[in-house]
Amino acid sequence: MDWTARPKEGPGSPPGSPEDRALAQARGLVRDSAHIIAFTGAGISAESGIPTYRDADESLWAKYDPEKVVQIDAFLLDPAPFWRFFLDVRYRAVTDARPNPGHTALAEMEAAGRLKAVITQNIDGLHQAAGSRRVIELHGNTRVIGCLDCHGAYSMEEVYLILQKELPPPCPRCGGRLKPEVVFYGEQLPELALAEAAAEIIACDLLIAIGSSLRVYPAAALPEQAKASGARLIIVNKTATPYDHLADGLLRAPAGVVLPALAAAALGRSD
Repeated sequence: MDWTARPKEGPGSPPGSPEDRALAQARGLVRDSAHIIAFTGAGISAESGIPTYRDADESLWAKYDPEKVVQIDAFLLDPAPFWRFFLDVRYRAVTDARPNPGHTALAEMEAAGRLKAVITQNIDGLHQAAGSRRVIELHGNTRVIGCLDCHGAYSMEEVYLILQKELPPPCPRCGGRLKPEVVFYGEQLPELALAEAAAEIIACDLLIAIGSSLRVYPAAALPEQAKASGARLIIVNKTATPYDHLADGLLRAPAGVVLPALAAAALGRSD
């Protein structure tokens, strides 16, 4: 694993391997912070078996055309491609997934009062399943499916049963158009969630960005906004991001490995 410590070694750097020094540095940042916010992307859920959208040949968009599947104008014109994608991939991936140690570590930090909120780009609900209570969902939640006509709301399981008989699925109440409560391409992010996220970013003294490429805007700008407000920044991601140069702690390792160690530091444990 390539765990990169930032800033570079100097007087007072902890002993050990580069990996040990990087982790010790990040643990120190966590211990010294009073208002910690986590910002998560697809990488943390990939460790629970949910495919990412863009990374590598096995990503979802390597197999499905997002302009036909999750572009709002295309969906409104013909929702069938999305619902086939939902049947083929999305439903089983989300229902089979379970929170991993990274999700659990964040929930533990929040329960202890050390983590104030999770801001997430993910739509799978795994943070809530792990026990996180203050979750700000920038892109919505695929587990809730609403009717565009009567505004009724249904679970994924209810709509999955409808899909066994009819595709696209009609609203059970009015026969109207169903759509998951997620942000499609071409739609605006929910104003309330954005406002809540902005308030937390301004208030935090440490932002931990986890499993995000930090390339999808406006959410990707949150690390820069946190730094501009005086917060320190830890980036946990297996690949480089455009904001690595701003990081006070940089860990290129899986969230399920790093976050339990950071949670231990936040809770005053030595493990």
